[in-house]
Amino acid sequence: MASPSEWAQKGKIRRVTRWTEPVMHQQTKPVTDFDEDLRQLAADMFATMEAADGVGLAGPQVDESLAIFVFNCPDETGKMHSGVVCNPKITLPEGKERQLDATEEGCLSWPGAYQTLARTDRAICEGQDENGDPVRIEATGLLARCVQHETDHLNGMVFGDRLSTRARRQLDKKQAETDHLYPADWPITPKG
Repeated sequence: MASPSEWAQKGKIRRVTRWTEPVMHQQTKPVTDFDEDLRQLAADMFATMEAADGVGLAGPQVDESLAIFVFNCPDETGKMHSGVVCNPKITLPEGKERQLDATEEGCLSWPGAYQTLARTDRAICEGQDENGDPVRIEATGLLARCVQHETDHLNGMVFGDRLSTRARRQLDKKQAETDHLYPADWPITPKG
């Protein structure tokens, strides 16, 4: 697989969709065509994610209702992992194996705002890569948070949907305070 920067060089930066837009709250369509158009979409997503300084980006975040996400994210040891996942399925630990990590989380589609959210510290993500070949990620640390967050996007959920009403209000207030820094076509036009 190409490196994230090699992917980004082949792509064009797209506008990041905001939470208020309908595509962010809809179930995505499964990827069925593993063709050059899909690979170009993945390259555009890597370019956009890099320009926005993110660790993951899902199809709806570039206004594509398609079950795909890209990532370039460290695990709990700091080792970087990157790739393309189509049609992901997440398996989370249960019972004694289930450990929650309450850490600040943010979203490129609600830029400038962070809120603490508990997620499991481990996750298994299975799907297909850009060629339709099987992918399995045994994720820990930030990578576990990332694959859960991006898969949520593909199911029409934003992380704010997982917050209490009070925490969501605080998140929205933080985003409103920084919204003026992010142009409507960000990151095509850089943050102000």
